[in-house]
Amino acid sequence: MSNDISTASSTYLDSLKWQDKQVASEQKSDELTQEDFFSLLTQQLSFQDPSKPADNDQMIAQMTSFTMAEGISNLNSNFQSLAASMTSNSALQASTLVGKQALLESDKLDLNDTGDARGTAVAEGPVESLMLRIEDSSGQLVRTIDMGAQPAGAVRFAWDGKNADGERLPPGEYKIKAEGQLNGEFTSLPVATFKNIESVNINGANGIIVNTKEGAVRLTDVAEIA
Repeated sequence: MSNDISTASSTYLDSLKWQDKQVASEQKSDELTQEDFFSLLTQQLSFQDPSKPADNDQMIAQMTSFTMAEGISNLNSNFQSLAASMTSNSALQASTLVGKQALLESDKLDLNDTGDARGTAVAEGPVESLMLRIEDSSGQLVRTIDMGAQPAGAVRFAWDGKNADGERLPPGEYKIKAEGQLNGEFTSLPVATFKNIESVNINGANGIIVNTKEGAVRLTDVAEIA
């Protein structure tokens, strides 16, 4: 009994495969190839009236139109293959970003169990003193860091996660403020901090999207990957 069922199943599967091949063959046969075109053209010439031969200009126009149509079709196929290849390469590139850190414009510092919380402060011009003030989630000042005189541009900083007494603070989200002193006056400076990349995805015209705990941003908006 089991042999009969096995044989019947095999026969049924074989019939399905044959039907798939037949459908594919029929679909392919519906396409007019260059060989088919010239075969039809030859047939047309063989049955033409000798007293009224086909117009050469018309024949050339037909051949040119077919050649152009076939060329455009091939070009479209090539572009589709190129687009698929580019998407594949983008996906491969995106997958390597997970687990790394992205430098984003943000005043939020993510402190882990170990290691430093890093970022940059940007000074439009040279400053006599660059001060970093770090606050906890309640807004309480936990650490002040004097970076000294700094030139114009991005100034890197790293906070070891310790308070003013040298005690390691619990992991979590902290806030950082940067101020630059010039001519005795302090001015707020923009800051950027490193965020862990949790995942990435490809979003059409927006390209690669980087997802962090703080939100999603385009890869082109990331200042640095570390």
